Amino acid sequence: MARGRTLNAAAVAAGAAPAAWLAWRAAAGDLGANPIEAVEHATGGWALRFLLAALAVTPLRRLGLPALAPLRRTLGLVAFVWVCAHFLTWSVVDNGLDWAAIGEDIVERPYVTVGFAAFVLLIPLAATSNRAAMRALGRRWVTLHRLVYPAALLAVVHFLWLVKKDMTEPLVYAAALGALLAARFVGRGKR
Repeated sequence: MARGRTLNAAAVAAGAAPAAWLAWRAAAGDLGANPIEAVEHATGGWALRFLLAALAVTPLRRLGLPALAPLRRTLGLVAFVWVCAHFLTWSVVDNGLDWAAIGEDIVERPYVTVGFAAFVLLIPLAATSNRAAMRALGRRWVTLHRLVYPAALLAVVHFLWLVKKDMTEPLVYAAALGALLAARFVGRGKR
C-alpha cells in the first residue's frame, strides 16, 4: 500500500511539473509570439501524454510490473486535469467564453469537433474514478471506463488534424496509441 501511495504521489508530482514549467515560461515572457496558442498546445500535449501513460499501465502490468497498477487511475485523473486546462485555455482565454464562437468552432472545425468529443467522453470517467462509483455501477463501471479507448483515439485524431506542417509528433502519438490498443487486444485474447 505504501508503494502505491509513493507511486501515486510521484505521478501527481510528474503531472504538476509541466504546469510549473509552463508558469515559469509565461512569467519569463518565453511563450513566443502567440502565448495563448503556446499554452493551448502545451496543455493539449501533456493531456495526451498522460492519457497514453494511463493506457500503458495495464500492458506494463501484464509484462511483469504489477506494482504499477495503482498508477492507472492517478495518471488518468492527471490527464483529465490537463484536458480541462486545455479546454479552459481554449474556451475562456482564447474565446473569452463567447458561446457562439465556441459552438461555431465545435461545429465547423473538425479537429475541434473530435477534441471536444474526446473531452466529453472523459468527463464521466473522471467523475466515476472513485470506489463509491465503482460499487454503485458494478459491472457497468468497466463498460463505462472502456470509453477511454475512443476518447484516446479522438484525442490523437484531434492532434493529427490540428497539425499543419510537421506530422512527426502526432504520428508518434498515433503509433503509441496503436501499440497500446494492440497490446490490449492481444492481452484480452490470452485471458
